[in-house]
Order: sequence, then structure tokens, then C-alpha cells
Amino acid sequence: QVQLVESGGSLVQPGGSLRLSCAAFGRTISDYVMAWYRQAPGKQRELVATIYSGGGTNYADSVKGRFTISRDNAKNVVYLQMNSLKPEDTAVYYCNLDFTWYSRTPGGFGSWGQGTQVTVSS
Repeated sequence: QVQLVESGGSLVQPGGSLRLSCAAFGRTISDYVMAWYRQAPGKQRELVATIYSGGGTNYADSVKGRFTISRDNAKNVVYLQMNSLKPEDTAVYYCNLDFTWYSRTPGGFGSWGQGTQVTVSS
């Protein structure tokens, strides 16, 4: 079973920056399409950013130009650099596969970590 552990969330003022990390255990994730998601209170989980195995990226319109997803294959980690944060970015952030790319979930994946809380407030 693949375990994904998110970290780096915090309370930050509007306009500030944070870098989130997602460490994977139990499987090398370099060949997988990975993503960051977020879930705000009372809302559904939404896809925020995707990184492909070749390094290409894709972003939700709401974060384009402010967030950057990256991966360090040697460390088996995916990052999310968040700049110019807004109160509407407040949510619990999770990483996982970008499930839209898989007709069947690869073995060992599927479960969600605990996420990391990001709160943007003055």
C-alpha cells in the first residue's frame, strides 16, 4: 500500500507563500501522474495541480500563475509552491494520483492521507 504524507501547511497572511510537501512511501512515484487537491469546509475536494511523469504540469484556473507543482524523484516527493495566497485558498491540501488519468487505479493507490491545513487570514 502506498502511503502519502502531506506537510508544510500553516497559517499565513494574504499575499504570503508556503511550500507543501508530499512524501510517498511504499512505491516509487516517479512514473505516475501526481496531483495536489484541496478541500475547503463545506465544499467538495477539487483538483488544484497535476504533474506528469515527464515533468509537464497543469493547473486549475484559480491557482494558475500563483502555484507551482514540482517533483523530486530522488526523494520520492512532490511539492506545491504557493505564492500570492488568498483567503479563498484556505483548505486542507492533499496529494494523490491524478485519477482522471487512470481508467483503473494502480494497485496500492487509492487511499488518502490526512492532508495539511492551509489557512490564509490576516
